[in-house]
Amino acid sequence: MLVTLSTRGEAAPDFSHLLHKHPGRAQAFDLSVGTAHVFYPADKPAVCTVALLLEVDSIALARSKRYGADTQALSRYVNDRPYVSTSMLALAIGQVFRSAMAGSSESRPERAAAPMELDITLTSVPSEVDEHGVGLATRLFAPLGWDVDEVRRPLDETRPEWGDAATVGLRLRGSVRLSDALRQLTVLLPVLDDAKHYWVGDDEVGKLLRRGEGWLAEHPLRDLITTRSLAHQRSLVADATTRLTGSEEDATTGPVAETETTTATKTETETPLYRRRAEAVLTALADTGARTVADVGCGEGALLRHLVADRTFTTIIGTDVAPRELERAERRLHLDEAGDAQRARVRLLQSSVTYSDDRLAGLDAIVLMEVVEHVDPERLPALETSVFAAARPRAAVITTPNAEHNVRFERLAAGCFRHPDHRFEWTRAEFRSWATAVGDRHGYTVEFRPIGDDDLEVGPPTQLALFRRLDGSETRA
Repeated sequence: MLVTLSTRGEAAPDFSHLLHKHPGRAQAFDLSVGTAHVFYPADKPAVCTVALLLEVDSIALARSKRYGADTQALSRYVNDRPYVSTSMLALAIGQVFRSAMAGSSESRPERAAAPMELDITLTSVPSEVDEHGVGLATRLFAPLGWDVDEVRRPLDETRPEWGDAATVGLRLRGSVRLSDALRQLTVLLPVLDDAKHYWVGDDEVGKLLRRGEGWLAEHPLRDLITTRSLAHQRSLVADATTRLTGSEEDATTGPVAETETTTATKTETETPLYRRRAEAVLTALADTGARTVADVGCGEGALLRHLVADRTFTTIIGTDVAPRELERAERRLHLDEAGDAQRARVRLLQSSVTYSDDRLAGLDAIVLMEVVEHVDPERLPALETSVFAAARPRAAVITTPNAEHNVRFERLAAGCFRHPDHRFEWTRAEFRSWATAVGDRHGYTVEFRPIGDDDLEVGPPTQLALFRRLDGSETRA
């Protein structure tokens, strides 16, 4: 898989600074799907071109059982996956050009914030044709201001009766901010392919909304984009559509396939896991009588909105290491429209879970909902110190995926994590061992609760630990 990005004119000398990749050497990055190579075919004052070549590990993909349970199926070994741009290339772009996609550049902040003339080429991209003969790539990228060229070649030039190939050579030209261009690529490439190589969970909604900010809500193919991006999961599509449109209407009435990713019962399918997780956390907080709470690693405020709606909580703090997430949380909570009392009740703070923060000391409860698995294992002692030694709340609630349950997710390849940013995923025994040791070291009792249907063989999809401090009585509502 190959993608090149070029710019000409006065922006060319700044291009490598925005990409955070040195033009003087080729670089290689190990990814879960293979190796990404970054190099510069051209680096001149008048033109600069960067290339990202993804070398897919086809053997590892075949062994992952991604293509079904039939291990003898020939299609698992003979296919176009290593050559056609898909979600694997989107993942590579998102990880290799992460800083550029965030729009950050200390040395060239003005250039990063401004549109530039970009020329993007992809060698092979799926692009189904509609009844008018227009390719899907054109219908996706043209409304965003791109000039789109699709070159469709014969499947075999010596056998014209076979017709044209299903893929095209794609060229995009336009005046676009580099960060916007990269975010659009990471969202739309999997839409063209209508498949993702990793399991799609509820946190994918937040990622889609972040990357689609400023353009997705008004896109004429918004429903198609959200449906394919979220693997046709009705509940996730409904949530994304509601948050994009600001409407509470049922967004599941469109042409969305009823795709099951787990052997869960119909009841669990109707109540998405992310909602059951929030409900479990709120129940645990109620059981402790907490009134002052911090949601550490709050993201864009998925849990905060539930806390704000409950007047039991008199002080609510949301922290995140990313300022953009806090900005989104502020918008989602409509704090700009809130009165003085509400603004005094809710505070959003930039903070890291691995660093002690005096502003979190003395609270009734601290919540880490789906946070610990995003922390490098060697940084877990720092997390433990910041939460249980420095902040030392009366209670703490921690949720994390149960790795044993992953086999129940049909779209999740064997041996893969539920999200590309997860540093690890614990089994029930591993989570109990870690949490119990933390409680023993800092004077907390620990109670473990399942979230989601508790499978007799592999346990629940998510596990929760409720810590209660031994030397402090629970608060009373």
